[in-house]
Amino acid sequence: MAIAEQHNSTQASGDKSWHGIVLQTLKRNEIRLIPYVPDRVLTPLIKNLHADAFFTTFATAREEEAVGIVSGAWMGGRRGAVLMQTSGFATLANTLASLAVPYQIPLIMFVSERGTLGEFNYGQSLVCRTMRPVLDSLAIEHHTITRLDELEFIVDRSIKQAVTTQAPVALILNPLLTGGKVFDK
Repeated sequence: MAIAEQHNSTQASGDKSWHGIVLQTLKRNEIRLIPYVPDRVLTPLIKNLHADAFFTTFATAREEEAVGIVSGAWMGGRRGAVLMQTSGFATLANTLASLAVPYQIPLIMFVSERGTLGEFNYGQSLVCRTMRPVLDSLAIEHHTITRLDELEFIVDRSIKQAVTTQAPVALILNPLLTGGKVFDK
């Protein structure tokens, strides 16, 4: 799909928010199953996914569980994506290295990025520094998305590439895109 067509499809849906664009792009790519670990940054997307009957959306206890569910669904002919935050990604190295990568699962991971741009939690900062090197060491394609005008193109093309090549992809949603985690005083 051409970039102009993609832009028009977002306009037609009426929602130009980052979470609206992600939801419409998932729908266009037949990604119906969305397990997630609850996250404040991803809450607008999660709420909209729950409200749309197209999707089967539910919380899991851990990120590894969500990856296992999406992997099993792929083997059964159904597409899915996992939603998590940076700290949850830290638990996934073994699952990715022993399941998603060797069994060629087109695992689509949306990761809300913590640990940068004013992060207050040192643990989040440490995990953020390790995420990309882990992805690189496992040869997992990953993109950090910072701009709304690039979001639909990157998500759409990454899903298509993951499905075609049967390889995982991580879409890292930077606070410049999502606004990050905001704390009340």
